[in-house]
Amino acid sequence: MPRPSQTIFFAGLAGPVQALVDEPEIRRGLALVAHPHPLLGGTNGNKVVYTLAHCLCDLGYLALRPNFRGVGGSAGTHDHGNGETDDLLAVLEHAANRWGGKEPLPVVLAGFSFGAFVQTRVARRLADAGRPAQRVILVGLATGRLQESWPYQAEPVPPGSIVIHGDRDTTVPLANVLAYAEPLGLPVTVIPGADHFFHGRLKLIRDIIQGSWQGS
Repeated sequence: MPRPSQTIFFAGLAGPVQALVDEPEIRRGLALVAHPHPLLGGTNGNKVVYTLAHCLCDLGYLALRPNFRGVGGSAGTHDHGNGETDDLLAVLEHAANRWGGKEPLPVVLAGFSFGAFVQTRVARRLADAGRPAQRVILVGLATGRLQESWPYQAEPVPPGSIVIHGDRDTTVPLANVLAYAEPLGLPVTVIPGADHFFHGRLKLIRDIIQGSWQGS
């Protein structure tokens, strides 16, 4: 039976960042999991985010689920991915200092929707700093123009990243994600019958991720 999540506050650039933390029995790294758009009801309790965090915890990663600015106990206001990127990097640095040893812990970045978009920016910043993530997982990635919103310009992610999308996603058209992935040579795992929120398909997300870790 999984242990209950802990609530921890980290220092962010706009004030405290509230996060849920799930501790594995044996720690092999850190997993930072980002939630969907806060102005559309996204929180760290989202069921896709919960699935990602617990799947990675089962794989041995200490899973951190921060609330973005203005959500729950996190300070600040929505910053269209800019301040949110800074806050995730701050949480990761604090977590590495708190739970890391002499050797840096491997880092997995995972996100859903807007959170996946932000994680592409976090991955780019880590790579530019010479500390690339071990793995990047993008589920329902917000990329391209979505209805009447401003276009999401997701950053490139490295080979080996996991991209999962539903073929019935009307929030982020599958064509947007394919257009993002094609020039990067990234395979996209398409879940038939899945909408943007993966109703009834959460187990498939777990299966895809766990399968990709076999032998690693």
